[in-house]
Amino acid sequence: MKTDVFISGGGIGGLTLALKLVQRGVDVVLAERMTKTPPTYKGELLQPKSMQIFDGLGLYDHIVSRSQEINVLDMLELSSSLTVRDQSFMDYNVLPGKYNAAYMIHHEELKKTILQEASEYTNFHYLSGTVCKGFTDQTVQLQRGKERFEVEAFYYFGAEGRSSVTRKAMGIEIKETRYNHHFLTVSFPRPENFTEGQIISTYNRFLGLFPLPHNQVRTVYLIPEGEYRELKEKPISHFHKLYTDLAPAMDGYVQSLNDWKKIQLMIPVMFHAPSYVKNNKAIIGDAAHAVHPMAGEGMNMAIQDADILGELAADMLESGNTAPEHLTWYEKVRYKRAEHVLQLSHLAALAYSFPFKPVSYLRTRTFERMEEDPILHFKQMLNISGLGIWREGMRDRFIQGGIMPVRAKSLPTDRKELKYFTREDDYPWKVEGFE
Repeated sequence: MKTDVFISGGGIGGLTLALKLVQRGVDVVLAERMTKTPPTYKGELLQPKSMQIFDGLGLYDHIVSRSQEINVLDMLELSSSLTVRDQSFMDYNVLPGKYNAAYMIHHEELKKTILQEASEYTNFHYLSGTVCKGFTDQTVQLQRGKERFEVEAFYYFGAEGRSSVTRKAMGIEIKETRYNHHFLTVSFPRPENFTEGQIISTYNRFLGLFPLPHNQVRTVYLIPEGEYRELKEKPISHFHKLYTDLAPAMDGYVQSLNDWKKIQLMIPVMFHAPSYVKNNKAIIGDAAHAVHPMAGEGMNMAIQDADILGELAADMLESGNTAPEHLTWYEKVRYKRAEHVLQLSHLAALAYSFPFKPVSYLRTRTFERMEEDPILHFKQMLNISGLGIWREGMRDRFIQGGIMPVRAKSLPTDRKELKYFTREDDYPWKVEGFE
């Protein structure tokens, strides 16, 4: 079998990449080893940049209609007696333009949406239950059941996740950073009026609540590393109390969980591959970078990778500039952006990693100042959104630390929009050329 592009991995990143390519007339073969819904938790929060990308793919309205819109993240810091000690807000509405909200959508619903759209194109070939076994000099070796076969392509893109066969074939090694905590994650019914994201913390506890459509809520609860086995030996009512202590609004809802088996353990890691491209192969998403889940960025980074790589590969094939070295444009655009998000998520993780009251005080103080200073607030939401990058300077650090006063003036809309990535920022080869 011959094709233009072979993609290993049919998650959100791989499917977004495939859709981008087939809409441009590129012939794509995608191999996905799973035939059923995977048991592990996958990302459900779509940031504004991802919504912009899906808008370009014609899926924006469809996704919005099946999602829960989130405009505000409510940050609550509780005292030792579990009363509210401080409250601050992170508001997506400080972002000008159409893409100024996040959206929660069931992962499998999003995957089905992208797959159905891609399947409308005859140049898309989806191989379910097909495992990528490795590569020869000219082909990828696949297995479906007992059948073994090969696919020959111009380019081979790996979207398989952390244990990437493509990355291994490229000879790229990674070094993981592990954390001193794990997460319990589960979805259950929520009050109908609970419609915004909420992060609740004390000096030694953390609970994230993110509303899904159909009156459900996705939750993440931080536990110390190694505590999961001990927790599972306790009655499920102990788990209920962990939640209702911090979020009384969930009382009467979390009790719908009656078995520990429904609650997943999530082990956060971070790594960044030293490169994304080698010869005619490239990696995206968790194959290239794993991010701490604190900021909900993992799936979004894969979508943004897919957008850049898909546009680049389509332009290369369309123009006849098919030399594999042009794939490095993808790495030039995405590497520094991914590095910035990895560091932001890592810092957020550290802010909740250490169960000490001074850390809680510093965290609270930082969030307060970030909300009060309109420029800091915009920087934070811009960096989370994926729409642009605006790094914090020394003055920002002094304001966060209370050394300098907060700024009273916000930026006008046109000044804010200057911080957004432009089409030339996203696709610089269109301006600079392939030569």
